[in-house]
Amino acid sequence: MHTPMVETTTGRSSPMTLTGYQRRAAWHLKLLLAPSVLLLGTFVIYPAFYSIYLSLTNEALSGPAALNPRFVGTRNYVRLFSDGGFWNSLLVTFWFVLGSAIIGQFILGLVSAVLLRRPLRFRPLINAIILMPNAVPEVVAGFMWVGMLAGGEHATLNKIVAWFGIPSQNWLVTFPLTMIIIVNTWRGIAFAMILLTSGISSISHELYEAARMDGATPRQIFFRLTLPLLMPTIFLYMLVSTVTTIALFGLVYALTRGGPGGATEIIGIYIFNQSFTAFQLGFGSAVAVVMLAISVVIGIGYVRLLKVQV
Repeated sequence: MHTPMVETTTGRSSPMTLTGYQRRAAWHLKLLLAPSVLLLGTFVIYPAFYSIYLSLTNEALSGPAALNPRFVGTRNYVRLFSDGGFWNSLLVTFWFVLGSAIIGQFILGLVSAVLLRRPLRFRPLINAIILMPNAVPEVVAGFMWVGMLAGGEHATLNKIVAWFGIPSQNWLVTFPLTMIIIVNTWRGIAFAMILLTSGISSISHELYEAARMDGATPRQIFFRLTLPLLMPTIFLYMLVSTVTTIALFGLVYALTRGGPGGATEIIGIYIFNQSFTAFQLGFGSAVAVVMLAISVVIGIGYVRLLKVQV
């Protein structure tokens, strides 16, 4: 068998030099990836497997189970799927994700991305206004909106609607789910705008010029050119926003804590209540595992849609 020879700086041929270089490069790559793999294993993979283990036990924060937890098999899952509170939180989460992430943030983010590509006089100011909600921690933003949506004539929203003759009311009690959808939409527009703007920027200007030369109207250009070419970016946004909105906790907890009467008890708050209010870590972990499975299925679906060809 012929051994490959590589020319050295001295002019002599040295066998296996290329293989040695490749091995060193592979070792360097492993060293660079090691911190990321370590962090991923410590904060993602290990907690996931530990949650699966806890879901198969009766682990608790108080009572006999706190001292001597034992293996109970699938008992937590049987109880979970027969619990009306779980199905209510799943339904509330569905409407919350649909209203705020998939519809509200996406539509307003797309409109912002399209409009802000045009030459506007106050475009930097508008950009700053849209990006400002992300600079505020979600709990702080939640308490800020509590003051705006509170009952009484001195609340911000009640002062505004009073100009139109609408009586003051406690908006988080009268329209709880609608209000948390609006607040989360307000907070997530910036991310949608940034991602969709990058997608629109990647579309060649030559395509737009060719479409205009063919007599296409702005409406036709948007629906037949921009939107189809933007589909991979849209599905990527849907993947990220759906999974992160399902896992949302702090904003809604600061606003309503899941009330009134479970009307805003999204799955994150339901897990918190079962684990740290009812002290049932095993049952709460079972809920978390089910939601992890649902998120994985949603992620796989979006990844397949990302392969769409225009």
